[in-house]
Amino acid sequence: QVQLVESGGGLAQAGGSLRLSCAASGRAFSANPMGWFRQAPGKEREFVAAISWSGGSTYYADSVKGRFTISRDNAKNMVHLQMNSLKPEDTAVYYCAVRTGSTYYSDLSYDYWGQGTQVTVSS
Repeated sequence: QVQLVESGGGLAQAGGSLRLSCAASGRAFSANPMGWFRQAPGKEREFVAAISWSGGSTYYADSVKGRFTISRDNAKNMVHLQMNSLKPEDTAVYYCAVRTGSTYYSDLSYDYWGQGTQVTVSS
């Protein structure tokens, strides 16, 4: 079993930055790829970013590419999402998750979700 706790959400102005963190506990964290997803009100959950178990490979949704950076610290069992140049359309609840399947951009490939952290970007 893995427990995930997100933090770092809040209110930011357009063009600003936030850094989300995901603390993992439980089974071996460093053995699994991880991902971030988000869900805005009235919309389906969507892929944001993913990272391999080693951190050597990263993947991003087109909507955040060049603005967001995913990273991980296996020694501390942490995954981070640095979000720069925020836009109002980035407003959503952000979730981290452990990937056990093969498709990094599909939420069906992920188990063990955190409770989410709210990000609100004002214009």
